[in-house]
Amino acid sequence: MLPGDETRARRPAEHRRPCVKELSVILLILVSLLCCHAAIAVQEPAPATASPTSAQNAAPQPAHPIVTAYTLPPDLYKKAHDLNRIHFRFNLISFVYGLVVLWLVLRWRLSAKYRDWAQAASSRRFLQAAVFSPLLILTTAILGLPADVYEEHVSRQYGISIQGWGSWIWDWAKSEFINIIVATILIWILYAVIRKSARRWWFYFWLVSLPIGLLLFFLTPLVIDPMFHKFEPLAQKDPGLTASLEQMVQHAGKDIPPERMFWMGAGEKTTSLNAYVTGIGASKRIVVWDTTIAKMNTPQIVYVAGHEMGHYVLSHIPKGLAFGAAVLLVLFYLGYRTVGGLLRRSGSSWGIRGIDDLASLPALLLLFSIFGFAAGPIFNAFSRHIEHQADQYGLEVTHGLTPDSNQIAAQSFQILGEIGLSDPEPNPINVFLFYNHPPISDRVRFALDYNPWANGGRGEFFK
Repeated sequence: MLPGDETRARRPAEHRRPCVKELSVILLILVSLLCCHAAIAVQEPAPATASPTSAQNAAPQPAHPIVTAYTLPPDLYKKAHDLNRIHFRFNLISFVYGLVVLWLVLRWRLSAKYRDWAQAASSRRFLQAAVFSPLLILTTAILGLPADVYEEHVSRQYGISIQGWGSWIWDWAKSEFINIIVATILIWILYAVIRKSARRWWFYFWLVSLPIGLLLFFLTPLVIDPMFHKFEPLAQKDPGLTASLEQMVQHAGKDIPPERMFWMGAGEKTTSLNAYVTGIGASKRIVVWDTTIAKMNTPQIVYVAGHEMGHYVLSHIPKGLAFGAAVLLVLFYLGYRTVGGLLRRSGSSWGIRGIDDLASLPALLLLFSIFGFAAGPIFNAFSRHIEHQADQYGLEVTHGLTPDSNQIAAQSFQILGEIGLSDPEPNPINVFLFYNHPPISDRVRFALDYNPWANGGRGEFFK
């Protein structure tokens, strides 16, 4: 959620949180707006830990050039433009490739074969799902592996990922293991609901998916994220930065204790920097990557934390979950309305006996993928909206706390754009389809121009 990489396409290899593919990725639309972590490259080592200090009185740090607009030198501009174009094409091609993978699974009657094996193994529905799900998930994962490898190759080629292939494969394996566990439970529930009500399964499964989605969102920072990275209390790793963040939180009149602020060790796998807000209830927290601390000075990180705090204060997590739930209901309904016709036309040639047959799952996923892709611009527009609000809140909460706070914010965006190779002039179609953050150039412009206090006014979110 940090002002960083704008496109959902840039799923950083160094922070390969399982998105739980296939059926569960549809469920996780509920939280995808809030789980997508941006990735920005960085090339400098981490500085020594600072002593406790305020944002205004931080120890001297390297001065940053005055920013008047988001610009890149010619060599970086070319790299950023080329990388952005690669990601745009990859998004489109990988969507089509994913459809082809599902079609091949159906065309080769693999799902029907896996169903037969599952039914031969046991007459109990859950055990059938426990046999069928891993086979299907691993088949689609292996068929989709070339796209994952290419994405990682591009990240390495452009200096974003420094993770070794052995470590990358281990992360991929852990991700698929989690995918299998979650997907097995979801598939079992889905087909139990379909057998119970062939006409209203889409609504009942939607109801069941909501608490499951919330549970996953709650558990992710506690259970899943630590499987891929090391987390420590920020107060232990950087007490000076923690003191500055506490001062900002107190200035805002909010209560985000240091216990909710965490340091994440990303530098072993990436040259990127990032910060984000995640979790819900007792698992809610702000996470700052070690690479962010290495690259930005204290006032800049305080602005970034102000942006993240905006997500707390403006209730973006519950709003995002509610928005995702509403769109998810529509997707499930569209799947219900169209899967019958698809199975009538092609089900027999695929070896599918009906909608209540486990073998029908790839057909459902094929439809969900199409509808989900069509809904992508809606999700991304909503995400860009709340990210803009968080940018604005960060400017308002640091006004009067950090000297020249607008310039500090603009510098933060400039650093993020340079490191992440964000295109200063992205394709508008790319922005519409895939950007879940506003373009960096727009964010720098807003940071420099936003000044409701000029004529005695006040901020909209922070009074």
